[in-house]
Amino acid sequence: MNMDRVFDALADWNLWGNYKADIKDREVIPSLDPIDVVLCLMGVRRSGKSSLAYLLMSRGNLNESLMINFEDPRLSDLEAEDIIKIVELYERKVNTKLSLLVLDEVQNIAGWERVARLYEEAKRVKVIVTGSSSKLMGEEYASVLTGRHMDFEVFPLSFREFLSWRNIKFEGMELYKNRVKILSAFDEYLKYGGFPEINFLKGDRVKTTLLAQYFDDIIIKDIIKRYRVREIEKIENLARLYLSNIGTLQSYNRLKSVVNLSLDSVERFSRYFETARLFFFVPKFSYSLKQQILNPKKVYVVDIGLSNAMGTKFSQNIGHIMENVVAVELFRRRAYWSRRMEVYYWKDHQQREVDFVVKEGEKVKELIQVTYASGKDEIDRRELRALEKASEELICRNKTVITWDYEEEGEINYIPLWKWLVYNQ
Repeated sequence: MNMDRVFDALADWNLWGNYKADIKDREVIPSLDPIDVVLCLMGVRRSGKSSLAYLLMSRGNLNESLMINFEDPRLSDLEAEDIIKIVELYERKVNTKLSLLVLDEVQNIAGWERVARLYEEAKRVKVIVTGSSSKLMGEEYASVLTGRHMDFEVFPLSFREFLSWRNIKFEGMELYKNRVKILSAFDEYLKYGGFPEINFLKGDRVKTTLLAQYFDDIIIKDIIKRYRVREIEKIENLARLYLSNIGTLQSYNRLKSVVNLSLDSVERFSRYFETARLFFFVPKFSYSLKQQILNPKKVYVVDIGLSNAMGTKFSQNIGHIMENVVAVELFRRRAYWSRRMEVYYWKDHQQREVDFVVKEGEKVKELIQVTYASGKDEIDRRELRALEKASEELICRNKTVITWDYEEEGEINYIPLWKWLVYNQ
């Protein structure tokens, strides 16, 4: 290694060096305790994992933290043991003792797990690793770090974060004072989603172009290259098929003929999508695991901006867009606040359907129906009948209908989507 070149790279990526960034807060910040476990920041590409690492670094002594960005070309072709040499170089140059080590985009370094464990256990240095979900959620790191790692999934911005980053206040009376601003931001959130970088851009074309690039990067870098997929066109077609059918039931048996793949390949590719956190698949509610596996699943994309950027017509798909936003918010709340939460849809033999069944432990906590309605008279009676039937069958009295712009409290609680996103945690 050229040590001067390496140190130049370190200086460019660290807060004690040349790196300057407008570090925005996130509503949930992972703990750096306990010291002897590796903190793994996971999540879909471009969701803000590296920025969250900088946020954690900024809360401590900057001179005692070290970010190593393995996507910097000056740090290419490194081996795991070179990380030790880089740390020694940093401590000598900065004249300090390391307390926090961040290995960014660590999937590029084979065997990094051993070094991370060395620093955590032997040297008592807190280690944070970030990288593509497909790598960090794989067996290759879990086998080495078993019992010695804590996972934290990073999502694109919630609507609350979206508002906060724009300095739009929504607490208490601010909700009513800033209603016009909030609703304007809500329209934009539904179109372009919550990827952090998109939030800073101006212009529809620029945002749409970058979102389309995100989608391609996830498919190519996190799935096709990662898993060495040979049927490139077919996996891309499957991804676009899911993207154009968010909020709908998908049967692997039906899909295999549509995309000309074997059943095994459809299942495998779908698992890749979920591992990379591009899509989420929601099973049908059943107390039988076998029935959950056999029945079709509903598909949702991790950020609605990807769907709109890839050609979905917003005005013709608003109901499914709303449903997708609700689904991702439920997954976000599960990851941040309630690890015991499980999310399903419900459907009976008469084809009555409820969009979401929220379960915690043995108890069904809430039933949620999503509808594009601005008045009670616009809500399809079938949706309400399905809600009542599911309520009886699952013994759940907490029933919510998320609407476009209708609100009422009662036996069934009706709430506009934007308000549900702001307040319902």
